[in-house]
Amino acid sequence: MLLPVPGDESKTDLASMTDGELTALAGELSLPRYRAGQLIAGVRAGRGIDGLTDLPRALRDTLARRYGVPAVTVVRRQVSADGTEKYLYGLGDGSRVEGVFMRYHHGNTLCISTQVGCRMGCAFCASGLDGLLRGLNPSEMLGEIAAAQAVTGCRVDGIVMMGTGEPLDNYDASLAFLRTVSSPAGFHIGQRHISLSTSGLVPGIRRLAKEDLGITLSVSLHAPNDALRSRLMPVNRRWPVAEVVGAATEYQQVTGRRVSYEYALIAGVNDTPACAEELAALLAGREAHVNLIRLNKIAESPFSPSAPPAVERFMELLEKRRINATLRRRLGADIDGACGQLRRSASHAPSGQKEEVKV
Repeated sequence: MLLPVPGDESKTDLASMTDGELTALAGELSLPRYRAGQLIAGVRAGRGIDGLTDLPRALRDTLARRYGVPAVTVVRRQVSADGTEKYLYGLGDGSRVEGVFMRYHHGNTLCISTQVGCRMGCAFCASGLDGLLRGLNPSEMLGEIAAAQAVTGCRVDGIVMMGTGEPLDNYDASLAFLRTVSSPAGFHIGQRHISLSTSGLVPGIRRLAKEDLGITLSVSLHAPNDALRSRLMPVNRRWPVAEVVGAATEYQQVTGRRVSYEYALIAGVNDTPACAEELAALLAGREAHVNLIRLNKIAESPFSPSAPPAVERFMELLEKRRINATLRRRLGADIDGACGQLRRSASHAPSGQKEEVKV
């Protein structure tokens, strides 16, 4: 993708260019084939132009006059009691987004942001409180990975596109990121280790099904009917429950990949036995997986998480109706790093922070 560098729009974002575009650039510069390979490998490894040390200084100077690589730095690092880490990333234009590094026995997973803010306006989520500022470039999403690996000294093995923003509202950049992140010359993260979460943008889901990707689609459902979902998620007024589930089912049929439905349990709102029964009826026969989440509290919302007995009852009712369901572990809640708590700024002070490191 030919995109400007955020904060320096006079230059083209080198790291958001596809391998084909980088190859074409090497041809314009009359570079031999091995130099083109060095250029692509260096860019995919997340190095800035000055870091492309395989290339002659004169060539780097030539590139620097027309091209740039957007800066992504960790300006604040918080560590949870459970070992989860949350990062406040600083971007080249002064914007801020957050990401979360989670350690599992099978490897390390990074939750990345795809936009600065979010326009979806879900009633229980902090990410959209200040609205949408802009979408991230593919290179900035890649930069989140590079910065996390630099801070931790650990490899990122999996990605969840569940941070700030709606990936399908930044469709082209999200797709370019997905096609690039698996590059053997770069992060080499297999697509089966990547999940993309959407609030239900039906045209985007249908487009994504045709892209021949191996990722997992996660649909933020959170309610089994239109009246309740529209109350919680304004996007439902445009694409109601039946359309969202229908598009997700089409995605599953086209790709052969099971769809996961995210359902945040809110006390007295969507955690009743009636809601469980309705959800089970909605998903019956679709071979879907329901990822239950105890709501993570944010200060600006009146909603509270469901009590453990209500969570157990809800899960039991789903399982009784043969709906596959699991309860997501709560990671990073003490640093406001859990689902629905990420923001586009540092203006909010975490409620239970264990450690803060300026980087």
